[in-house]
Amino acid sequence: MKNIKIAYIGGGSKAWARVFMTDLALAEGLCGEIALYDIDIPAAELNKKIGARINEDTNTVSKWEYKVYPDIGEALDGADFVACSILPGTFDEMESDVHLPEKYGIYQSVGDTVGPGGVLRAMRTVPIYEGFAREIKKHCPKAWVINLTNPMTACTKTLFDVFPEIKAFGCCHEVFHAQEFLCCAAKEILGVPRPNRKEIVIDACGVNHFTWITEANYNGRDMLKLLPEFTEKFYYKGYCERADVSPDGFRDDPFLYGNKVKMDLFNRFGVLAAAGDRHLVEFMNNSWYIKDKEAVNDWLYHLTEVSYRKKDRINKIAQSKRIAAGEEKIEVKKSDEEVVDLMKALLGLIPAVVSNANVVNVGQMPDMPLGSVVETNCVFSLDSVKPIAAKRLPEAVNALVLRNAQNIENTYYGVKHRNVKEIFEAFMNQPLCSNLTLSDGRELFNRMTDKTKEYLRDYYPAGNFKV
Repeated sequence: MKNIKIAYIGGGSKAWARVFMTDLALAEGLCGEIALYDIDIPAAELNKKIGARINEDTNTVSKWEYKVYPDIGEALDGADFVACSILPGTFDEMESDVHLPEKYGIYQSVGDTVGPGGVLRAMRTVPIYEGFAREIKKHCPKAWVINLTNPMTACTKTLFDVFPEIKAFGCCHEVFHAQEFLCCAAKEILGVPRPNRKEIVIDACGVNHFTWITEANYNGRDMLKLLPEFTEKFYYKGYCERADVSPDGFRDDPFLYGNKVKMDLFNRFGVLAAAGDRHLVEFMNNSWYIKDKEAVNDWLYHLTEVSYRKKDRINKIAQSKRIAAGEEKIEVKKSDEEVVDLMKALLGLIPAVVSNANVVNVGQMPDMPLGSVVETNCVFSLDSVKPIAAKRLPEAVNALVLRNAQNIENTYYGVKHRNVKEIFEAFMNQPLCSNLTLSDGRELFNRMTDKTKEYLRDYYPAGNFKV
């Protein structure tokens, strides 16, 4: 039994924490301490109680000692792994990120990675991650750091830029959903029982939430060659890839979609976009798929309103309290996430694992800026994460990805330099801002920074966020 310490930054999480803790409870061969650190200490204490309930469950095979730390340094001391999963700011700030641009004709279905919302979120998040990187370097420089926070690319870039020797990678499950989509194609076109997504072997590359599958194989079959028939059959009515809902189950769930955007992009470019439609549309000109609410309806996805997230958060907090009090049972079952499997591979407890991850580009995507963070397949083995050289994207797709990769780089360096002018230029070059005039762009940017100024003042000493 391998005894380890996991420092969980954002240990008061209302959703992902439960997934992580139940997966760890089922991790044979692992045990130890989970150090919960959060600026919301009562939320971390609640997760400590939930952890105790998980330890009592009959399905649990690995029991963990949960401790709450008010000091980040103490939480990190001696850690073997650091998991970072935070909400930068509150949903009030996210509400202005997402909905203020609507007054200027800019709609966002997520607003946490690119577009106006992604830029503002990076302004709040990058300085926080600079602090995390310095603390990790001081307290546990040999630990493996797993980032789960959005904007994924900017957060991961910050960790490596502040602490170049850091052992870190960013994890995202969006590619998994594209594999599930291919499982649906196998079922519908080949007439076989729906495969497990891990049976679909892929080559994927891009930037987080705008990653593309260039090759996909199932039992010797080229899955991309099946997609024209699949898209012809389901393009107009859509097809939700989730195994636990019906193909049309996306219609009433604000987080689901019909994959019509994904099918349209495949018809255009011949490679499969490997993220949910709600993410994909934000990386392209807003006139393509997200011009207005009517277009959103036509393309079979949803604008996930932040008011819904606020209500969902209230419900999750209430549920956490019930679980902690023993009034509701938490189901201890393996999720579809791979974080714990990757940890076990890094510890040498299981054979090497190949999975998509966000790491610094050292040439695995030669068409992207070297030193930027890209998402490709990587090999996870004993104390090692090695990126795999990806198949080159078609030129037209590469141009789309490159624009976003450079925008993320420019946003990051603008925030690093605390240079509002640099940040604004990256803001105006966002594909979602394609229809903004310069005067409207300045006005929108200034209004958005004013709405989040409480989370910027400590990091921008001049206190001036206007352009």
